[in-house]
Amino acid sequence: MAKQRYIALDAMRGLTLALMILVNTPGSWSYVYSPLLHADWHGATFTDYIFPFFLFIVGSAMFFSNRSQQAVAKSVRAVKIFKRTALMFLIGLLLNAYPFTGALDELRILGVLQRIALAYCAAAFFVWLPGAWRLAVSAVLLVGYWGLLNIAADPYSLTGNLVRQIDLALLGAEHLWQGKSVAFDPEGLLSTLPAIVNVLMGFEAARILIASDNKQRAQLALFGLGVAAILGALLWHQVFPINKSLWTSSFVLLTSGAGILTLLALVWLEKLPPAVPVLKSFTLLGKNPLFIYVLSIVWVKTYYLFSVDGVSLYQAIFEFFNGFLNPYNASLVFALLHVAVLWAIAWWLDRRKIVISI
Repeated sequence: MAKQRYIALDAMRGLTLALMILVNTPGSWSYVYSPLLHADWHGATFTDYIFPFFLFIVGSAMFFSNRSQQAVAKSVRAVKIFKRTALMFLIGLLLNAYPFTGALDELRILGVLQRIALAYCAAAFFVWLPGAWRLAVSAVLLVGYWGLLNIAADPYSLTGNLVRQIDLALLGAEHLWQGKSVAFDPEGLLSTLPAIVNVLMGFEAARILIASDNKQRAQLALFGLGVAAILGALLWHQVFPINKSLWTSSFVLLTSGAGILTLLALVWLEKLPPAVPVLKSFTLLGKNPLFIYVLSIVWVKTYYLFSVDGVSLYQAIFEFFNGFLNPYNASLVFALLHVAVLWAIAWWLDRRKIVISI
């Protein structure tokens, strides 16, 4: 049974990474099916679940690493946590800078890997606490974040929220994401606090699922927890809107509950023999997630260093598919092709037993 649980977790990590590549690499942002776009502000689309699922899986993996290092001195483990955090943050910063043609005074400081690094770092220390304390920490982070946001006069707006105000004060407008026509970073410093709970929820899900002697009871408990988290999110949404950009506490509950139910679905799918090869195919991406993610970003940015007939190589490839498909399908096929190529690279790494980690 333990082996099955590992397969489910690896499959979820690989599936999440595949979806992350898919939604990040459309042939044209002008032609993307709506479920593959983020919600404009309040609410959540299919795509909005992907990043929090990745944080959830970071927490699940943390359960195994934490259990295997119980005999290691906490001081040694702490040094390793800080080193991994710093390296992951640096890799994220370098990804923002690549291909190193922009000015440093306009370099975006935050990003996906930076948020993962910071949330991982905090959660890695919180999981040393007893279970009741972990629950208390999660509650304080979620409720406390709600209270902090409401300090601002217009707490849930794009321009008036406290997340943006803090980032502007500490980092400066020129170092923030500019994708919403104003300087606002969806991976802001303050909004990383509730993201820590996504990691902690992943840790608890793995702990309940793997450590319990009664697997059926553990799965029922997790199912109840997942449903309760989603219902709690929908209720909280009435006063604290579900919002990925602000990473609201209701968004954390919604995506954590969905993460739990997704993990359970994969565990149950393992019992169906025809599903096992499909699950194992996703585990290939799950074995080298950081390398594949970094490669996917570098790959896409490199396209823009080359041009074909006056347009970037990226656009030229899209236009090729657009020549015989409608633009939405051409954009989707472009993204699916990149998922397939990166899966093939993951397969090659697995065949040679190469695991690249930090």
